[in-house]
Amino acid sequence: QVQLVESGGGLVQAGGSLRLSCIDSGRAFSTYAMGWFRQAPGKEREFVATITWNGRYKYYSDSVKGRFTISRDNAKDTVYLQMNSLKPEDTAVYYCGAGRSIAGINTPQGDVEYWGQGTQVTVSS
Repeated sequence: QVQLVESGGGLVQAGGSLRLSCIDSGRAFSTYAMGWFRQAPGKEREFVATITWNGRYKYYSDSVKGRFTISRDNAKDTVYLQMNSLKPEDTAVYYCGAGRSIAGINTPQGDVEYWGQGTQVTVSS
């Protein structure tokens, strides 16, 4: 069973940085690929980044490539999203997700088996 809780969101000025964390309180974290997704007001939830179970491969959307970094620490059952050079268009609720087959580009939402509750990121101009 996977139970995900995100933290680290907040209000930041454009150009600033935030690091999101997502911890799994279950016992199966290291067996799942992990991902970050976001949903802006009035828009559908979209893919941001995914990482394989061992952290070896990482995938990013074009809109965040070069600015965001996904990583994981299986000893701490935690996945991170380091967000640099933030832009107002990055404003959204950010969700972490877990699934055995979600590592890749533009992961279909239906492949995510477990979701966190989301954390709000607001970037002011």
